[in-house]
Amino acid sequence: ALEGSQLAFGDTVNTYYDLSKADVVLSLGADIFGEGPGKLRYSKDFARRRRLLTAEEGMNRLYLLETTPGLTSPLADHKLSLSPSQIKGYALAIAQRLGVQAEGNAPADLDTAFVDALVSDLQAAGTASAVIPGESQPAEVHALAHAINLSLGNTGETVIYTEPVEANPVNQLQSLTELSEAMLGGQVRALVILGGNPVYTAPSNLNFTDALTRVPFSVHLSEDYNETSSVTSWHVPMANFLETWGDARAFDGSITITQPLIGGFFDQSKSPTELLAVLLGNAEASAFDIVQEFWRGQVEGNFNDFWRQSVYKGVVTGSQAPAKNVSLSGTISVDTALPGGLEFVFKNDPSILDGRYANNGWLQELPKPISKLTWDNAAFVSVSDAEALGLKTNDLLAVTVNGQSATLPVFILPGQAKGAITAYLGFGRTQTGHIGQGVGVNVYPLRSTQAYWSAPAEATPVSGNYKLISTQNHQRMEGTMERRHIIRHGTLEQFEAHPDHPEFVHPIEHHDSDLYPAYEYDTYAWGMVVDMTVCTGCNACVTSCQAENNIPIVGKDQVEVGREMHWIRVDTYYGGDLDNPDYYIQPLACMHCEQAPCEPVCPVGATVHDNEGLNVMVYNRCVGTRYCSNNCPYKVRRYNFLQYAELTTTATELSLAQNPDVTVRSRGVMEKCTFCTQRIQQAYITAENERRRIRDGEVVTACQAACPTEAIVFGDIAQEQSIVSRYKASPLNYSLLEELNTKPRLTYLAKLKNPNPSLAGEESGVHS
Repeated sequence: ALEGSQLAFGDTVNTYYDLSKADVVLSLGADIFGEGPGKLRYSKDFARRRRLLTAEEGMNRLYLLETTPGLTSPLADHKLSLSPSQIKGYALAIAQRLGVQAEGNAPADLDTAFVDALVSDLQAAGTASAVIPGESQPAEVHALAHAINLSLGNTGETVIYTEPVEANPVNQLQSLTELSEAMLGGQVRALVILGGNPVYTAPSNLNFTDALTRVPFSVHLSEDYNETSSVTSWHVPMANFLETWGDARAFDGSITITQPLIGGFFDQSKSPTELLAVLLGNAEASAFDIVQEFWRGQVEGNFNDFWRQSVYKGVVTGSQAPAKNVSLSGTISVDTALPGGLEFVFKNDPSILDGRYANNGWLQELPKPISKLTWDNAAFVSVSDAEALGLKTNDLLAVTVNGQSATLPVFILPGQAKGAITAYLGFGRTQTGHIGQGVGVNVYPLRSTQAYWSAPAEATPVSGNYKLISTQNHQRMEGTMERRHIIRHGTLEQFEAHPDHPEFVHPIEHHDSDLYPAYEYDTYAWGMVVDMTVCTGCNACVTSCQAENNIPIVGKDQVEVGREMHWIRVDTYYGGDLDNPDYYIQPLACMHCEQAPCEPVCPVGATVHDNEGLNVMVYNRCVGTRYCSNNCPYKVRRYNFLQYAELTTTATELSLAQNPDVTVRSRGVMEKCTFCTQRIQQAYITAENERRRIRDGEVVTACQAACPTEAIVFGDIAQEQSIVSRYKASPLNYSLLEELNTKPRLTYLAKLKNPNPSLAGEESGVHS
C-alpha cells in the first residue's frame, strides 16, 4: 500500500473508505470484511446499504476478484476466482477501459462480459463507487485502484485520502531487512523487541535467527514465551492491553485513550510504554502517568476537562487525520506476465492471524469460514488443479518456493482460484503454550522479502495422507436441499417483481395442525431473526456465544467424532460452478420452537417450555438419554461427553475467565442456546426496579452484540412495533423446516443478491 501510493501520487498517503455512500464496490483481491483495521466499520456500512425489508429500498452491488474465498465472498453479487497475477491483469484492463493512463497488455483470456458490465456499473455510479485493492496486492494494483477512484471522482466521497498517521512512514519490510543486515554485520550491540515474534515470522532469506544470536544483549517484551523469547538474552512479560493504560490510532487516524478493564494479573508484567520508560531511566513510572504526561503536553487549556471527555467518549476530539489532496504523478506501467505455473499464496489465518493467537483454544477450535477446517492449516487447492494433480482432500503435497520446501495436507476448496495454492500462516509453532504447540504446518520458511504474499511455486504429490478435520458435514439436517428448502435466495429484481412471494422456490405445502394445544403468552415473547443477505460467516457469533456462556473447547480428537460444543454453528452451502461458486451462509442455534420436538420425549422433564416461549434446560434433571438431540430436526443441541469444565472451589486464572452469571456445566448434560437468558433476567431486574416493561432493544444477546453486519435482531415479538416484529413481518421472513410445524422463534430473511442484469443467469441449485 505504501509503495502503491508513492507509485500513483509520488507521495505517501493513508487511504480509507466510506462504504455508506457506495452504490457499486469493486474489490481487487481485498477481503474487505475479513482483513485490515477497518473491516468492522466497512462491514457495518456495507450491510446497512444492502439490507432490505421491503422491495422499495435500495441495494448496493459488489464485484469481487479473489484468489481464496473469505468473508467478503458470500456478499459478492459477481465474483471471479483468479490467481494473484491474473488479478493484476484484470485491474489493468479495468483501468484502461475507464481512461486511466496505464501501460501494459491486458490478459488475452479476459472475461470481457464481466469487465464490460463492471465498467458500465462504475461509470453509472460515478462518485458513488469505490475500488478497493487488497493489502497483499502488489504496488501496481494499489496504484491502479487509486487512479480508477480519481477518474470516477470518488475522492472525498467514498474514498478518503489523509496525511499518513505516522510522522515518517517507512517500508517495514525494508526496515527489517536493514536491521537483519546490521545485526549480521555485528553493528547492533543491544536490541529491544516490543511484541511481535520475528524469529518465527520474519522472511526466511533474512536469517533473522542467526542475526539475533550475534547481538550481545537483547530483550523481548511479549505476552508469551515464544520463538523469539527463546533466542533473546532476556524475556519480559508484557501486560495485556486490557490491563494497562495507553493510546492508539484507528484506521482513519482518530486517537483513543485506552484504559484498563481489569487489574494486572502479574506484578512483573510491563506495558511497552513502561519498558521504554525503564530504558530511559524512569523505572517507577506507571503507564497511566506516562500517557497522561504525554497528553498534558499536547493540550492547551484545561487538561482535566480534556482527559475526562476523551476517556469518556473513547476518542480524542478532532484527532482524525486531515484530508490530503492528491493527483496522479504520471503513467502507471504494469507487467501482466503470468508466471507460467502454479502460484503459492500466503494468507493470515482468519482465527489466529500470523500465529499470535496460536495458543488460544477458542480460536484453534473455531471452524474457519467457508472450509470449516479446525485445528489445522492446509494447502487449499482448486477442484480443477486437484483433478489435474490427481489429489484428494487429506493427500500430501510438497510445495517448493524459492528453493524452500514444505509438505502440507491438501484441502480441495470450491472457489479457490485455478493455478493458485493457498496456505494460512501462523501454524507449526515450536515455542508456544501447550494448546498451540505443533499444530499445523509452518509455511513461513517459504516466504521471502521478494515473494512476501505470493510466489511462483512447484507442487508435487507425495505418498501418505494426513487427517484434516472439517465440521462442514457435522450436525447435518437430513433431507435434500431441493425438498426441504433450507436456503431460500433470489435476486433484487425477483423481489421487486414479486414482493409477496420472495421465497424464490415453490411454497411448501403442509397441514398446520398439532396434537398439543398452543401456548398462550400474557407477557414477553422472545424471538430472533437472522438476515442471510448480510451474513458473512465471520464466526463472531460463535465466539461471543462461547465466551458468554462458558462453552468449553474439546480438542481435535473430539471434534473429529462430531463432539464440538459450540451452541451456534455456521453452515456453508455452495451453488453453481465449483471453481467459482456462490456461497450461502446460515448460522444455526436452538430455534426455541413453539412446538418443540425435544420437549415431549425427555423422560425426566429436563427440557421444558417457559411462559415466554423459551425452550430451557434444567441441567440438574438431565440424565443424558439424548432423546432430545435425536428428536431435534435442526441438530443444535450439544452433549458434554467428557469433563471439560474446571470444577474447583479454588479460584484460578482460568476460573476468572468464566461468566459468573452462567452455570458451569459438569459432564453428562445436554446444553444449547438459551437466547442469553441471563441477559434477559438482568433486563428484568432493571425494569422491575424502575417499574416499567423491558424496552425494545434493551436485551441484546451476545451473538447480536458481536455481529459486525447487524445480521442478528432479537426482541419481544409480542410488541408489534418492536424491531424484531418488523423483521418478522417482512415478506422475506421464513421458518426453517416449517413443514414440520415446529414453529421456531428463530427465523430467517431470505438471501438477496443484486446482480447486474447483463450478467445475471439462471439461479443455481444449492448444495452443502
